[in-house]
Amino acid sequence: MALKMILDCDTGVDDTLAILYAALHPDIDLIGLGSVWGNVDVATATRNCLHTVHMAGRPDVPVAAGAAGPIAGGEAVFAYHVHGDDGQGNAGSGRQVRAVVPGSAAEQIIRLVTAHPGEVEIVAVGPLTNLAIALGLCPDLPSLVRGVTIMGGAADAPGNVTEVAEANIWCDPEAAAAVFNAPWRLTMVGLDVTMRTTLDDAHRARLDAGGSIGQYVSRILDFYFDFFAAAAFGERRSCMHDALAVAVAAGTLVPDLAPTVNAYVVTGDGPTRGQTVCDTRGKYMGFPAQEGAHCRVVLQTDPRFGDQVVDLIASAGDSAIPLDKETSQ
Repeated sequence: MALKMILDCDTGVDDTLAILYAALHPDIDLIGLGSVWGNVDVATATRNCLHTVHMAGRPDVPVAAGAAGPIAGGEAVFAYHVHGDDGQGNAGSGRQVRAVVPGSAAEQIIRLVTAHPGEVEIVAVGPLTNLAIALGLCPDLPSLVRGVTIMGGAADAPGNVTEVAEANIWCDPEAAAAVFNAPWRLTMVGLDVTMRTTLDDAHRARLDAGGSIGQYVSRILDFYFDFFAAAAFGERRSCMHDALAVAVAAGTLVPDLAPTVNAYVVTGDGPTRGQTVCDTRGKYMGFPAQEGAHCRVVLQTDPRFGDQVVDLIASAGDSAIPLDKETSQ
């Protein structure tokens, strides 16, 4: 049976690929989608969530709007320079599609997992604010879910905001700490693997050869490639980040190495704020069991996974909604 999944996204370019993968893959039953601030402001993320599920022909997926900033207050910092002002590489349609469901993204998480106890995997690929709020509203949440998979953090890899901190964790360390400390089965899909799984212009050409969904993804990747060429790789290719977390959660991508270790998030001020500290000292002994550990840290995956995502999206055919730009924008 397909895995029931709730996705929580700050929908920029890579989130769009993750949503499409979850909405289109036959092994995934996407039962809910929540927006959160992060790559872009929450209103833009919400619009992009709605747009993406409708593009995929999945208007049945309920979309709930989530948190607009960090759980403890303070400034919300966005990544428009990575994802474009519209979160779609400045190439999105800008179309408003339908409205969100009543209630917050955190409330939707609680409602859906309560309706399907033990069956739902929560996959969070932005700041973990919504998930931390849900924990505060429902302390029993860890006993109701199948597990939680996040795209975020770095175990042995360097950070991408600071020397040690990855963006989704750094944006809201207090929320991330609550998620890491909660007694559920947590899987961390971080920069150790997402920086090694990339898309390039050959993938874009394959998307362009597909239907209008693939062509839309190709065009929003253009801006994203330019950012990574300047900031990370020195050539036109990009990480695929969020789709890896979806696939690991669903079992459609089986990690080559993913030990369960003790892990925590550094909060407070200072140069290590937002660091995910993962106890990987057992690597030289084959990662023996650690007392109390409940965080599975993905350290190695097949770097060719991008081919699978591109093939799925390129073969999806044409969008269920128009994808030309709104003339008012």
